[in-house]
Amino acid sequence: MPDLSAIVKAYDIRGLVPQELDEGVARAVGAAFVRVAGAADGAVVVGRDMRPSSASLVAAFADGARSQGADVIDIGLASTDQLYFASGHLDLPGAMFTASHNPARYNGIKLCGRGAAPVGRDTGLEEVRTLVEDGVPPYPGRPGGFQTRDLLSAYAVHLRSLVDLRDARPLTVVVDAANGMAGHTVPSVLEGLPVSLVPMYFELDGTFPNHEANPLNPANLVDLQARVREVGADIGLAFDGDADRCFVVDERGEPVSPSAVTAMVAVRELAKHPGATVIHNLITSRAVPEIVREHGGFPVRTRVGHSFIKEEMARTDAVFGGEHSAHYYFRDFWRADTGMLAALHVLSALAEQVRPLSAFAAQFERYVASGEINSEVNDATGSTEEVRAAFTGRPGVDIDDLDGLTVSTADWWFNLRASNTEPLLRLNVEATDHATMASVRDEVLALVQKER
Repeated sequence: MPDLSAIVKAYDIRGLVPQELDEGVARAVGAAFVRVAGAADGAVVVGRDMRPSSASLVAAFADGARSQGADVIDIGLASTDQLYFASGHLDLPGAMFTASHNPARYNGIKLCGRGAAPVGRDTGLEEVRTLVEDGVPPYPGRPGGFQTRDLLSAYAVHLRSLVDLRDARPLTVVVDAANGMAGHTVPSVLEGLPVSLVPMYFELDGTFPNHEANPLNPANLVDLQARVREVGADIGLAFDGDADRCFVVDERGEPVSPSAVTAMVAVRELAKHPGATVIHNLITSRAVPEIVREHGGFPVRTRVGHSFIKEEMARTDAVFGGEHSAHYYFRDFWRADTGMLAALHVLSALAEQVRPLSAFAAQFERYVASGEINSEVNDATGSTEEVRAAFTGRPGVDIDDLDGLTVSTADWWFNLRASNTEPLLRLNVEATDHATMASVRDEVLALVQKER
């Protein structure tokens, strides 16, 4: 029986094709997912990105799902949030074939339940793995059917119904799709809006010939930044490979932090839903909960990771949630993450006033952040405990363990978290000024990176 331990992650299935993930695995996962999702005699919806391996993996998954009695609705090329839309719109469990920003030799499967409900290690993914490894029992009934369905227009109409830009002032918008799925979805979503679109790398190409499809890496923003300045654009947007994350740059080509975007969108959602709850993970800027409270909302802090965000959104009926990684979650979008809807909110916020984005966004950028710094370590637990010991007992210092180690004072905070998949410690530091941030950052790194 196959061993899926290397490719079943906390939130999805992801691995090298065909060494770790091939048609046989995809077929077995399709069969197992139907059983776990209770979709026999029902249906599942599937979508895929532009990677060379995606079409054949979808076909195999569909065969496996149909072998267990489920009908398969294939929406074809799609962004991950388009697949979530399909799951919510059709009220069906779904599977998206993508490896997001990973190189072309990778692929993966993001699973969700009815209404785009998250499926992670603790919410069905481990059951899928166990069934595949043990062998999925045969289904005694008839195999399911297969149909294709184009939901791109319906997805675009739904997003535009949530953010009305029709009467907004005209904006020039540069979009870097990184040869990913935003090249497929952006034209439909922005069609008919007062937007002068300047496209970059809209050709669907899963080999990513221009740059890696990860906008959180500053090197992948260079082309976008230059183009924004060259054409005098109002804003630049960069999407990752499956277009569920969106990164923003202002008219100078300078990045607008995902925390600032979270605060910006939270203010808009709170204007529509006074007193609502807003979710933020523990390494978003301290400005986010401050601004949420200032606008009458209730901020709730969570661990890093979309399953934690979605669970808290369901528990608290939160209207919105944001992460430092540029994932944004909306109650109006089945509590799923959609970078495209966040982008529409930013465009609308910018168009509703006359200042350039740099001046407008400044009100949401209150502190100085280090960005995430990764350090290779032999003993993540030992290094973390050494950092804890160094800060324990200092005046005015609070320590908590919600997700890794968080140490905070009135003027600064840092979080140190171990990677789930690599021998890394991830450090994020924020402070009231650059000198303080640099001092705290350097002290922690000296402890983490010294020879043990």
